Amino acid sequence: MADVTLRGSDLLAIDGGEKAVQRPLPGSLHGVTEIGDEEIAAVTKVLRRKTIWRFLNDPAISESAELERTYQRFCDVKHALAVGGGGTCALVAALVGLGIGSGDEVIVPGYTYVATAAACLSVGAIPILAEVDESLTISAADLERRITPFTRAIIPVHMRGSVADMAGIMDVAERHNLKVLEDCAQANGAEYQSRRVGSLGHAGAFSMQHYKMITAGEGGMVTTNDLNVYRRAAMKHDSALQFWQKSGADAASWETFAGENYRMDEMRAALALAQFARMPGILEKCRSAKKRLIERTSHLGALMQQPMYDAAGDCGITYAIFLKGAAGARRFSECLAAEGVPNATIYNKMIPDRHIYSAWDYVMEKRTHDHTGWPWTAAHRDIEYKADMLPQTLDVLGRCISISLSQHWTSQDIDEVASAISKVHAALHSNA
Repeated sequence: MADVTLRGSDLLAIDGGEKAVQRPLPGSLHGVTEIGDEEIAAVTKVLRRKTIWRFLNDPAISESAELERTYQRFCDVKHALAVGGGGTCALVAALVGLGIGSGDEVIVPGYTYVATAAACLSVGAIPILAEVDESLTISAADLERRITPFTRAIIPVHMRGSVADMAGIMDVAERHNLKVLEDCAQANGAEYQSRRVGSLGHAGAFSMQHYKMITAGEGGMVTTNDLNVYRRAAMKHDSALQFWQKSGADAASWETFAGENYRMDEMRAALALAQFARMPGILEKCRSAKKRLIERTSHLGALMQQPMYDAAGDCGITYAIFLKGAAGARRFSECLAAEGVPNATIYNKMIPDRHIYSAWDYVMEKRTHDHTGWPWTAAHRDIEYKADMLPQTLDVLGRCISISLSQHWTSQDIDEVASAISKVHAALHSNA
């Protein structure tokens, strides 16, 4: 408990003191809060043209084609495929592009949105869960322990804007001949060793959903340097793609198979292109806010700052700290919230957090829509999931407090949040 002898601004708000942050902080939505005249004009232009399906337009004027070209340049990759159904569809198309299918084992971190595992199941693959470390990304050391003769791929997730240990992951993948699909849904614009995420593995998958760095409402992107991966992903994203291809030898060389309809439409692409122009500014402001917050709290002895595999390439959208134990993190979080700083732990969610593997009910219970039990019946060995199967991940998340950052935070906002963290630290850990 806090020392009740404290007075004035030193007394914790949870104990009746004055809040350190008096004004509500700007929310953590990024792209959607930037929507303005440019986005409205871009979408209106498409509507006035009345050719809102991309294949009615020449690639030279198609917004969908231009969005793909933009990501080719941005990620410095040879191929990019825009999809209309968000990051999940991008992951599914990329998995098919990589040749992942029925019964194949794919290693995924135990801390990611459930869509990462769901995409594997959608193509018949079996998600194998691996631990994360304090970076909040997959542990390269642990994932190697998960490899079996049936492992075909790894999906590292650049979680909460922070990049995974891609050097370690690619080393493991190369030694075991595995494909690497980067899940970049929460890290659009992040970099690792001066290279954009989405260009480091064999393929990348991005999301432009409502809550992401930039938004098209829904939408995503697949990136790769492999022509065959691109073509297979493209076939998966459009069940009739061969009919829209130009005639000639190039069209005839495409491998055809049944796909679905994940096509990007011109309205979403136009919105995404307008949003893309805003991304550098969003990243710059978020990175600056995170750097300033770290500088003002790194001296607090009871807190461990989130380690990052590339601090300069981090998106800056999440500030994370760790306490020594789960009970201490929970108390710190409660006190910090009372000071006017919204924050998250695994304990203060109103609904099960679908980013934590133990809340993936249909994975944990191996549910399926298929009457045969597929894809679980395609597994090459018995796979068992338990809520406590990743103790390191649960320990890391149990000790973690995360604060979502916004490009709209002012210097005053940052300093007041830092003061709130220092105030709670002083009250709860006066000897640290």
